[in-house]
Amino acid sequence: MKRRMIVSVIGNAACWYESCKPEDKQKWKLAYDLGKALVDNGFRVMTGGGRGVMRAAMAGAHASSNYREGDTIAIGPSYDENAVNDFADITIATGLEEYRDCIVGNSPVVVAIGGGSGTLMEISAAWKHARLLIAYTNVEGWSAKVAGQPLDDNNRYSFKEDKVWPVTTADEVIKIIKKWLPKYNKILRKLDIGQSDYAIKREDNWVGPVVTNKIKKLK
Repeated sequence: MKRRMIVSVIGNAACWYESCKPEDKQKWKLAYDLGKALVDNGFRVMTGGGRGVMRAAMAGAHASSNYREGDTIAIGPSYDENAVNDFADITIATGLEEYRDCIVGNSPVVVAIGGGSGTLMEISAAWKHARLLIAYTNVEGWSAKVAGQPLDDNNRYSFKEDKVWPVTTADEVIKIIKKWLPKYNKILRKLDIGQSDYAIKREDNWVGPVVTNKIKKLK
């Protein structure tokens, strides 16, 4: 069975829809439409599991005619697997609090709708890990501030178009994913040091010549 790719949706979590200001309700509507469109097109939706944009995106996912159980994944901040919104199918209770933002920001595609400092952490994580990063411009918050430009001067990819992709609708998000995701294929790798290389590096650089010589005299 082909795996359904995960798309993270990040953004404001300040309040429940019923008690929010009109400008916040616009974010929730955009998130709802996005969640539905993602599942319509065969993706799963991952969020931090909270209220606001996160809950709206998962509610939209459930509204898709293509929805299947398991299409919404919550990366919870606490050890309590029940401390997430009611549209989360799968809960990963990390106990990492705000540091779990880096997990949410490390899916192949990350879409930001508004957001405060927590969302900015997720945006930064997505950029650092060379992910396809998309941001809504027609709302207040960090998504509008970073959209349309690179997050820093690092050349993540060889193609010059790389940036935080600006959008205003779910349809634009889907088009960008389908066109550009194949180019976002970089995986960060740690240095793999074999045993013999490790010994050489230890003597030459890591331990230092003084300590190395003392160790040799003990043999």
